[in-house]
Amino acid sequence: MANAAASPSSSTGTGWCSGAPAAASGYYNPPPPPPCQPSWPSVPKPLMPPSAYGRKRALLCGVSYHGRSYNLKGTVNDVNCMKYFLVDRRGFPADSILMLTEYEADPYRIPTKQNIRMALQWLVQGCRSGDSLVFHFSGHGSTQPDYSMDEIDGSDETLCPVDFETQGMILDDEINATIVRPLPHGAKLHAIIDACHSGTVLDLPFLCRMNREGCYVWEDHGRWSSVYKGTSGGLAVSISACDDHQTSSDTTAFSGDTSTGALTYSFIQAVENDRGLTYGYLLNAMRQIIREARSGIRLKGPIAALVNKVFGTEFLQEPQLTSSEKFDIYSKQFVL
Repeated sequence: MANAAASPSSSTGTGWCSGAPAAASGYYNPPPPPPCQPSWPSVPKPLMPPSAYGRKRALLCGVSYHGRSYNLKGTVNDVNCMKYFLVDRRGFPADSILMLTEYEADPYRIPTKQNIRMALQWLVQGCRSGDSLVFHFSGHGSTQPDYSMDEIDGSDETLCPVDFETQGMILDDEINATIVRPLPHGAKLHAIIDACHSGTVLDLPFLCRMNREGCYVWEDHGRWSSVYKGTSGGLAVSISACDDHQTSSDTTAFSGDTSTGALTYSFIQAVENDRGLTYGYLLNAMRQIIREARSGIRLKGPIAALVNKVFGTEFLQEPQLTSSEKFDIYSKQFVL
């Protein structure tokens, strides 16, 4: 999908393909101040106990677009799995995790555009050295024309909140300004984005371009922008479902009758199988898990049906790695 005027496509999973109405578009404007304080976890003070890796906080957004023709089946499963993984496997306090889905009773926990904006601000509020932050999004992703002229491909990557048809999408420029640039020295942010066209959705300066043999080179995307896209000294890393021109999907191929996002499942599976892995081995392991299950992945919708017919099991979805700084991916250990 090249721009916002193209139609989104629905998949059985976390991608943005054809079949849904076009989203509202336009320039990025900073969100207005919230009208009142939602009942979210407070900024961690005594909330989170001290740990060897500092305070831990996570924002998990699962958007299923319930009742629409382009609804997604696996997004809520994805965020539930991610919460279990973070709490039971990585020591994140349960009360430091904010979940946004359409099935929450609290109206501030519905993944509307305004609520996601406010939740992103919450994620980095009061962040300091030693903190570990996680942003997980499972839902539709798209693109629209790049009005700020800072994209190599001429398109901004976007995330689609539940009300994107009326309120518009959330641009990569805004995500970068909200959770990347304020990140202080000694803090780290990991984004796990299970959506189509999500390769550079955090607008981070460096993209790790890796081939099937595992050889890689860092591409400098920051040179295209007149605006600084890095952090305030911290480390920001994004692991996304696919390249900017690719689509992603949910599938039951991994877990029988339960739909899950291919990116979310492969990420958790790879980390669970090797607790001491590096970023390079993580990316390779995720790609291998998806390749092995590819025969069970099928996108839906008119355009996706044609893609499946032409490409069959060779349809590509390759997880991507972007970062605020370059590093040796085979020596730097992945630690949340």
